[in-house]
Amino acid sequence: MKLSPHWSRFSWLLGAVISIYLFVSYLILPATWARIEHEPGVSKRAMVTSTAQGIPGDAINVGLIGTQEDVVSAFHAAGWYPADPVTLRTSLEIIGSVLLNRSYKSAPVSPLYFDGRREDLAFEKPAGTSADRRQHVRLWLVLQSGADGSPVWLGSASFDSGVTLSRDTGQVTHKIAPNIDQERDRLMAELDNARMVLGMYQIRGIGPTFNGRNGEGDPYYTDGEIRVAKLVASNEKAAAPAKVLPAPALIQMKDKVFSWSTSLGLSK
Repeated sequence: MKLSPHWSRFSWLLGAVISIYLFVSYLILPATWARIEHEPGVSKRAMVTSTAQGIPGDAINVGLIGTQEDVVSAFHAAGWYPADPVTLRTSLEIIGSVLLNRSYKSAPVSPLYFDGRREDLAFEKPAGTSADRRQHVRLWLVLQSGADGSPVWLGSASFDSGVTLSRDTGQVTHKIAPNIDQERDRLMAELDNARMVLGMYQIRGIGPTFNGRNGEGDPYYTDGEIRVAKLVASNEKAAAPAKVLPAPALIQMKDKVFSWSTSLGLSK
């Protein structure tokens, strides 16, 4: 029985989709995990934070190389602010900032845990007047001396798109936008534009994730990569944009496949 042109095209398309799936799932993605990492001291960690209740939180997606003074100086130069601690007073200030649309540039971030402890540093950059929308990042010092002898920080960067009440504590907290890769890349670009970065490269994170959920149940998706920036010394500036060390070809291919998949809505 001869197939109609319509069914022939459908069969060809189905075969192509299955072939791409098998190629990516069984050849490309497994090969990406065999790469040599630039910071072997962090490569065995589970790259996801958790809440105080042990619920998986935000994914680790950024890294910084430098002392605490280098980190603070870099964020200051890029126009970011250190976050206040969470107290009754600062929680009330967030509520007042949102309701009255007034500025609160150092609004607190809710605590998350990595390597058994809460963040060492947290920074934010408002996106508007009030504290309901902002870029923010939490950072943990994970190595006192990394591959080049400098301290290594890992962090989770995301964009707060609104405020809500925590389902665990009832305290004021934020909802994150799902595309955390966008915030990762924006943070790295802002540090670089401020001439605070000497070089950049990628290391392995949690891996491609289409339907992740953080501790508050907010959805997110990510290609699973961590962008790492080698910072200049505090109070100094780089003479030129950061030198970017390209990821291995298979990693680049994986990232493009993931980007293509999310553009088709597969992350929803």
